Amino acid sequence: MNQIHLPPIVKNLLIINVLFFVATFVMADGGVNLTTLLGAYYFDSPNFRIWQPITYMFMHGGFTHILFNMFALYMFGGILETRWGSKRFINFYLITGLGALGLQWAVQAFEVYQITGSPVNQGAVLLKSLAEGMYNPALLSEVQASTLHGVYFTPMVGASGAIFGLLVAFGMLYPNTELYIMFIPVPVKAKYIIPVYIVLELFLGVASFQGDSVAHYAHLGGALLGFILVKLWKDKNTYYDYYE
Repeated sequence: MNQIHLPPIVKNLLIINVLFFVATFVMADGGVNLTTLLGAYYFDSPNFRIWQPITYMFMHGGFTHILFNMFALYMFGGILETRWGSKRFINFYLITGLGALGLQWAVQAFEVYQITGSPVNQGAVLLKSLAEGMYNPALLSEVQASTLHGVYFTPMVGASGAIFGLLVAFGMLYPNTELYIMFIPVPVKAKYIIPVYIVLELFLGVASFQGDSVAHYAHLGGALLGFILVKLWKDKNTYYDYYE
């Protein structure tokens, strides 16, 4: 871990994320909301744009958000890119990022279906009726209206899905590497701490605590795609085993 360096893809990802983060504040002063433009909305939302599944990975909601994601990218991304090569690494990063959004959309579609009977169209129609003052409690409860509004008009931002994919990959390929975790005074092997982290995300996603704005299912989507890709690549490329 003391030989970490910055291969080209990781370095460029760090630069791009920081540039997007700075541009968010610069453009806001000019009246342009980059989060609305580049964050990923639910696919049935009137704010959804075709480029958002890619651009959302480079947007972040605050300094702490980008700090932790970029720190993880720096710590684990460089090791994985050096092992895989730049092409495979960027493919992994983008696929896990898309997988994160895909699972988040699937969960949102299920929520919309439970309320409206369809994952598309009906939710937007009901929200429009609310906006026009035609709210009917018999058709839509306050909780349901809040859920639909969150699905349709709250964008997802951040590289966290791809970062979770990197964490899973690192834990699978370097299971005995000891990591220092905040508030834990002793090093813990990756094969222990990363599964615990994934289970915690699953618990938080299912629990859906009020006020929790973190897209936990997106994290799980990135982790799941990361697990699948590493299994496929490792099975097809046995020479990787010499690096264990």
